[in-house]
Amino acid sequence: MKLSKSLMMGAVAAMCISSTATAQDLRGAGGASPAHPSTYMYDRFAEYLEEESGGTMTLTKVGPEVVSLLQVPDALQSELIAVGNLLPLFFPADFSRTNVAGDMALMGRNSHAMALAMTEFAVNCEPCQAEFANKGMVFLGAGASDVYLLITTSPVRTADDLQGLRLRSGGAPFSRWAENFGATPVSIAVGDQFEGMNQGTIDGTMASIVDMLSFRLVDVARYVTEVPLGTYHVTSNFTFSQSAWAGLSDDERATVVRAANRANPTLTDRWGFQLPEAARNAVAEAGIEVITPDESLLEATNAFAAADTESRVSADPLAGDFAALVDKWTAIVEEIGDDPAALSERAYEEIWAKVDLTSYGL
Repeated sequence: MKLSKSLMMGAVAAMCISSTATAQDLRGAGGASPAHPSTYMYDRFAEYLEEESGGTMTLTKVGPEVVSLLQVPDALQSELIAVGNLLPLFFPADFSRTNVAGDMALMGRNSHAMALAMTEFAVNCEPCQAEFANKGMVFLGAGASDVYLLITTSPVRTADDLQGLRLRSGGAPFSRWAENFGATPVSIAVGDQFEGMNQGTIDGTMASIVDMLSFRLVDVARYVTEVPLGTYHVTSNFTFSQSAWAGLSDDERATVVRAANRANPTLTDRWGFQLPEAARNAVAEAGIEVITPDESLLEATNAFAAADTESRVSADPLAGDFAALVDKWTAIVEEIGDDPAALSERAYEEIWAKVDLTSYGL
């Protein structure tokens, strides 16, 4: 049965891999606009793939007008693309065990640590691997956002200022934080934040500072409060079609893994560092007040995050596995710093060098 499955995968792989005797071209989709950090990451992946293969493997990128983020699963399964940027949180029913890590968002204080913890977690989590396999997909690494904060139309300096505020929430952990402090979480699409704040249906959002530029919140927000609310880190940056993966030789899989491993930290660098710097410059130019909250609010937020994490760990062993990896990678990042190249080298040693690529994902 395994032989038959492998033969079948090898046959259909030709639909998303173009090859000659000397070169192989993969079709890939970052799934978002040119300004999105995933586009930056896929540009780097294309460079690294060619470098790692000595020019025998290349990437042809297709834009969001062909494959959007929501269309990545279908594009992989239909063999339209060989590799795509999948966001498991968009598909909770299909990736419930993988998304256990997403429910730990409030732990997020270090972007690179959260991304690398997510990568090691998903690679070694059997239920997570089963979810990807059930969808005919192969996981090759994650990235993370900057640490979320508050972007509002009224000032938030103390816990009392949160009482009764209507805050857009991007997920359950952020909703739990809001409710703990007397705010009302509102579940609306990220693209509706601007209109919600402009019309006064929400008082603000728990989001990345990058949303100031990505969704033009700089035109409607009046305050930014530097209270750490965690990260978005459940990504599958380079999700391979299982059939395309099966169609690669062992050496080609190793080449792809090296390229993906080099590109993964570039997403975090772009999303967690480069773009936030640009957004903060825009905030300053717009005259938006940046608030350092009262120490008691910071202490209460950190205490709630710790208690929330402990409750998740107590309820689910997988959450405990992820929390331990966050601690591990936080120490590593503190040791070697934020340089994407150095982190890539360490990730290869700690994670990918231990993976049997002859069987991984198959």
